[in-house]
Amino acid sequence: MGSMIEINDTLQLTTAQGFPADVLDLARHQKHPITIDQVKDRIFSFQNKPNARMFQLDPVRVYYVHNIDGRWLFWGHVFIQSLSITKDAKGNWITGGTYKIVELYSPQYQETFSKHESPPGAGYFDVVKV
Repeated sequence: MGSMIEINDTLQLTTAQGFPADVLDLARHQKHPITIDQVKDRIFSFQNKPNARMFQLDPVRVYYVHNIDGRWLFWGHVFIQSLSITKDAKGNWITGGTYKIVELYSPQYQETFSKHESPPGAGYFDVVKV
């Protein structure tokens, strides 16, 4: 019998799922880099990740990605603090939880990392060829 639980090393979130776009704003980060000291003691939450998922638990790092219209923008690393797997009203499994941000990439490294580690064609900085 197969398992229905995915094991992920990347927390990839849309703003609707809980990515704090008001705190981690790319334009601001590129002008005045956001530092870990600005977010290190905050607990953030996420919700409505489709399917039953497990993430590596603290103290193992999880890559942190903002999914912007299907484009992946890597921000750094998080430590997962809690996880919950529940069924929604339609019978679908969904995952939520909490995390701490433990590393933020510099703007230059963020761009390089996003280009190299995003799924093919899904990197935030990828050039779309027409």
